[in-house]
Amino acid sequence: FPPAVFPLSCVVQNYSWGKVGLESEVAKLVANGDPLVQIQPDQPYAELWMGTHPRGDALIRDNRIPQKTLGQWIADNPACLGAKVKDAFQGHLPFLFKVLSVNTALSVQAHPNKELAAKLHAQFPEHYPDANHKPEMAIALTPFEGMCGFRPVEEIVSFLQNVPELRALIGEVAAEQLERSGSDDPRGVSAALRVCFTRLMKSEKKFFVDQLNMLVKRISQEAAEGKDTSGSNGDLLLRLHSQYPGDIGCFTIYFLNLVRLEPGEAMFLGANEPHAYLHGDCVEIMACSDNTVRAGLTPKFIDVLTLCEMLNYTPAPSSSKIFPAAQSQLDPHVYLYDPPVPDFTIMRIEIPASIKLYLISAMDSASILLVIHGTAVGTSTAAASEMSLHRGSVLFISANESISLHLSSPDGMLLFRACCLL
Repeated sequence: FPPAVFPLSCVVQNYSWGKVGLESEVAKLVANGDPLVQIQPDQPYAELWMGTHPRGDALIRDNRIPQKTLGQWIADNPACLGAKVKDAFQGHLPFLFKVLSVNTALSVQAHPNKELAAKLHAQFPEHYPDANHKPEMAIALTPFEGMCGFRPVEEIVSFLQNVPELRALIGEVAAEQLERSGSDDPRGVSAALRVCFTRLMKSEKKFFVDQLNMLVKRISQEAAEGKDTSGSNGDLLLRLHSQYPGDIGCFTIYFLNLVRLEPGEAMFLGANEPHAYLHGDCVEIMACSDNTVRAGLTPKFIDVLTLCEMLNYTPAPSSSKIFPAAQSQLDPHVYLYDPPVPDFTIMRIEIPASIKLYLISAMDSASILLVIHGTAVGTSTAAASEMSLHRGSVLFISANESISLHLSSPDGMLLFRACCLL
């Protein structure tokens, strides 16, 4: 039998928003995982891709395996996915697992559901390259900030009353409609919110740039005088404006929740949920798709009409955006992040220092294992030889295979395991 458990060497994406040099968690993991890699101190290390995406198919680090990449290996050995996964996802690994190191904000965006994705792909294949949905989940490795979902209406109304430049862009009629909408009529609230957000996003470029400049000037002056600018969300506004001057996305901070995650906390981004990552390091998992509808904080193609049509205009507090992990019933060291989509699940595995032998259990799905900290020697009947595991190691584990970890680190281990639990 060919080895069914093997180490991977994964692709780094150097997008401009990434953290630079060894400030980046991606760079640190890659440098630890492969001592031959030279980290460039002035280069951004934004994303580590652990999967089979054609723009970043992981390399197999086992010279006994004839296939060079994980994608080729799975194509030749589809049973490794597990019977259910193989059938449900046509012989493909259904997720892409990542590490992100975010220094400056990513675009305000949302991802279509399957129905809309098929339509967009048929109409505009140059912007929407496939027909799949793209739910995502991010789990913080360091304190992580993002925007996600529409704020409670009272928060948006408060900004409309404190930020005249915002009110000018939305217009008096739409602003008053939102102020009058009652919590007893959720559909009325969503309709009013849709009108306000659409008016913002469709405002004339010259007009919104003038209003944004006035707002930035006013808040800068207030901040210089030592005044509290929180009523205008001043700190975040100045930060985003310094990153994307003159960008309509700067105004989205008055509509979207600011979500702060501590390490181990997660947010799940379902279809049509507006979001933007702002700062920090996380592991992320997503369905295999490149469909992104962008709205701002980006020089890329912006599809305002599609975005404003598709969004979920249900207001909710930022605390509701934190996705809970459930401790496994079978193993107290495993915490499951199991979102309401079939494509992926993540396990956080925390092994305390007192444990010297730990079993990564077999499951009916292929999985990818990432070591965040700790060291161990891994043995498996399905591996060609013992594997040295340390910070930055990435392993592919075929369905129904297990690994015994012989721990050698004084302070335990932290691992993340991406899989598909159908």
